[in-house]
Amino acid sequence: MSPPLSPPTDPGSGTGQALYRRARHRIPGGAQLLGKRPEQYLPGGWPAYYRRAVGCTVWDLDDRAYLDFTSNGIGTCLLGYADPAVNAAVTDCIARGNMCTLNSPAEVELADRLCEIHPWAEQVRYARSGGEAMAIAVRLARSATGRGTVAFCGYHGWSDWYLAANLGESDALSGHLLPGLDPGGVPRALRGSALPFRYNQIAELEQLVAAHGSELAAIVMEPMRHDAPRDGFLAQVRALADQCGAVLIFDEITAGWRSNFGGIHLTLGTVPDVAVFAKALSNGFPMAAIIGRQSVMESAQLSFISSTYWTEAIGPTAALATLERMAAIDVSRHIHGIGSQVLSGWKAVGERTGVPLKISGIPALCILGFNAGDQSRTLMTYFTQEMLARGFLAAAAFYPTAAHQPETALRYLEAAEQVFGQMRQHLDRGTLAAALHGPVAQSGFARLT
Repeated sequence: MSPPLSPPTDPGSGTGQALYRRARHRIPGGAQLLGKRPEQYLPGGWPAYYRRAVGCTVWDLDDRAYLDFTSNGIGTCLLGYADPAVNAAVTDCIARGNMCTLNSPAEVELADRLCEIHPWAEQVRYARSGGEAMAIAVRLARSATGRGTVAFCGYHGWSDWYLAANLGESDALSGHLLPGLDPGGVPRALRGSALPFRYNQIAELEQLVAAHGSELAAIVMEPMRHDAPRDGFLAQVRALADQCGAVLIFDEITAGWRSNFGGIHLTLGTVPDVAVFAKALSNGFPMAAIIGRQSVMESAQLSFISSTYWTEAIGPTAALATLERMAAIDVSRHIHGIGSQVLSGWKAVGERTGVPLKISGIPALCILGFNAGDQSRTLMTYFTQEMLARGFLAAAAFYPTAAHQPETALRYLEAAEQVFGQMRQHLDRGTLAAALHGPVAQSGFARLT
């Protein structure tokens, strides 16, 4: 790993920021993914683009090296960037031809493997991204039940079925990871078709089932994200789905493969009717899988669910190589160790410096926040700014990978302690806002002007 170079004196002068200013004129929103907008991290200073990424090191367009202590490819690269074994399998696939009139045998092999890991599942369909995979899962549930309404908990992507929740109340999706999601372009006829409930609040789902049970096609939720289920919550959700005849869909796009080999529901003891995987399934190559009971999955035959590039070979090839590698190195055990080190390190550093931290999540999905009222976002922006100057990409979320090592995490925590010490001084002096080189980072969905 090359040592980080010194950041530019003017954080907005880098090649990446210059390219991003150009992109904002050509690409609506500036980037294809909300989570990759520089405004979410450090407006005017975030590197924005990369030239190379290997392990947990990222080089920007000016060849400055940074250790990535963010979500590492928005949660996709569980093995680390450019894993050699996965890349070798994909390179061989490319040499043999990625696309053909005939089908790739890798998709059958992958289907078998996924059902072996999840013995309750009997059939598999594929997509290439999490959002479209969730749309497929909901379509399957609606086709299988002949119903149209969906009860949901948490964040599940950009599709009409989900954003329809904000057609009735503009804040219906508040508390579901991303605030302010605008349902522009979603037909108003879908109003009332997506009904939210909160995690661990079983009474809210009970009320929805009592009022709409005969209309519910599906109950959609993440089995776990940052908080563990309490008081038999998942078992009660399962019972309510059975009671009203709704399909229980677990969104494992973020949680899957991180805490154990397979969906996290395997360790939580509640089996869904359908589970959806993407992100870490293929270590950065586009791939998504919808697995489920035959009684639900066969309903695909009653609807039209088909797309040409769901048949290319790189996705399933990468997924097979990723699964083999994850099993061989026991990646979930390693990630638990690194995540635990960072979570405990944050707590200790916060106590030593007196910075008011708000730490949450599980070792596989670590979340750092600040408990400082209206100064909290300013603190996070300052943290990102100063960690960047020390050679780290850092923000609220840290998703450990196989490439992060204890000594890497120690370097990160040592740098964080320096930054927290400076934060404490700025808080005491009232100089925090003046210490920022640019605006405070955006939170959630915001339009760019």
